[in-house]
Parts: sequence; C-alpha cells; structure tokens
Amino acid sequence: MPYTPQQPAYSRAALAPGMIGALVLLFGLALADWYVYVLYAVSILALILCVFAWQAKKRWWLAGLIPIAVLWNPIWPIPGLTGILPLISLAAAVVFVCAGLLIKVPTDTRR
Repeated sequence: MPYTPQQPAYSRAALAPGMIGALVLLFGLALADWYVYVLYAVSILALILCVFAWQAKKRWWLAGLIPIAVLWNPIWPIPGLTGILPLISLAAAVVFVCAGLLIKVPTDTRR
C-alpha cells in the first residue's frame, strides 16, 4: 500500500520573522551606532508578523505587535522615547519569540 503524504493543516510562517526580530532587538542593544537600521528592521518585522497574525485569525497578537511597530518606527519617531527603547527591547523580543512560536497560518487546501 503506497503512502500518500498529507498536506499540513497549518504552517509556521511567523516563526522566522519572530526569531529574526528578537535577534535584531537583542543585537541592537550592542550596535548603538547602527541603531537606525535596528529601528527599520524591528518595525518592518513587526508589521510582517501583524499580517501573519491577521491571516491566522489571532488578532489579539496585534495588541502587542502594532505598538512595537509604532514605537520602533524610524520615519516618525515619538519624541522622548529614544532613551527608553533599549530598556523595553527585552520585552519586545519576548513578544516576537512568543508570536513566532504561537502564530500558525492555515494552509490553503484548495488547489
């Protein structure tokens, strides 16, 4: 009897952006000269995770990811937050890791 593999019901598309975002946040603490690039990377990866959370119908993750995208936004920075961002980077890294591990995007079973 031949084995026919089944397509998985979900994919962990948010895992890579979540882990990369956490690493960028943690390495950004040491890269003070390049912190503007850290801001760009964190805000873009947070928005990517927002899209995956929306697709997975886990909209409560948006409550943690949208503030990260807004706070680390390098285009329109919020005055007075530049000194606080390194302090809350660890909390944002935890949000990135948890979102990456727990967001499962359903796969399209129609062909």
